[in-house]
Amino acid sequence: MRLVPSENPPNPWASSTVDYLGEPPEQGLVVFEDHTRSILSQNDSPDIPFRWSINPYRGCFHGCAYCYARPTHEYLGFGAGTDFERKIVIKPEAPALLREAFERPSWKGEMIAFSGVTDCYQPLEASYGLTRGCLEVCRDYRNPAGIITKSPLIERDIPLLVELARVARVSVAVSVPFWTEKNARALEPYVTTPARRMKTIERLASAGIPVRVMVAPIIPGLSDEDVPRILEAAKAAGATHAGRVLLRLPGSVKDVFQERLGRALPLRADKVIARTREARGGNLYDPRFGKRQEGEGEYADTVARLFDTVAARLGFGAEEEEAPAETTFRRPTDRGGQLRLFG
Repeated sequence: MRLVPSENPPNPWASSTVDYLGEPPEQGLVVFEDHTRSILSQNDSPDIPFRWSINPYRGCFHGCAYCYARPTHEYLGFGAGTDFERKIVIKPEAPALLREAFERPSWKGEMIAFSGVTDCYQPLEASYGLTRGCLEVCRDYRNPAGIITKSPLIERDIPLLVELARVARVSVAVSVPFWTEKNARALEPYVTTPARRMKTIERLASAGIPVRVMVAPIIPGLSDEDVPRILEAAKAAGATHAGRVLLRLPGSVKDVFQERLGRALPLRADKVIARTREARGGNLYDPRFGKRQEGEGEYADTVARLFDTVAARLGFGAEEEEAPAETTFRRPTDRGGQLRLFG
């Protein structure tokens, strides 16, 4: 188990803060259980292309400095820094709760995103199997699913994804923000290398699973130069679609990101922050719908043109194929709707 120095920005929801005299103590992994009675989260943001998502885990061991989900840990009374990476909350009843949700008459079989917040295939999934359990429920009920991950652990579930693809719509997005391994290791320290992620794309695509590469986030002044190489490698590996998101630094994320950027890549830090402000109207974050994913201004437009030009040259699709008009969803407990006549 990796120990890391305990470092967290002040939690705006907490009534007190902790400051250490000297070096902070090291912090190991601590797992908490969340016995919530619901598992589906509903999204109403116009920037996000799905309505429903499942997050079997809160917090993420991957430790990506740029992760926009960090402030969600503050609602639990934790910090957005090391706490987010080492105080992980799991939802052990997630598969059973999803099965209950699918049995409700109100559920119509819409696509579910895994996860929307933290990586559903982070290392704890190897032990707890909560994502796998939820995907088994999706298979049993023929419910469409979309997955985004950085982790090669998803390869464990390729046979299950193939089964799901036979009865419902399924796709995987693999996140590859960097091609330069040194920069990747600096800002996403506990994630596999970009080259290894390309192997994951290749194995998913070879199994017939539609794969999208997500260059997300594009970090101004750092990873923007990697865009062509990422797209070329992903296309060669078998990805059919590509997407991008400009760096987002909401709330305390900006504090974590700037501290770790300055410590790990001091010679690039000033340029990255200046370019980020240039793409955000002088700020480090713009929460407006339509702008928070894309940025604005000449620099943001240049990055977008670079991505779009290379993606078009390589033949990437910008969007997934439209979902079928008629859902594939079926309750195994109610084949053809006839069993309910005898309930």
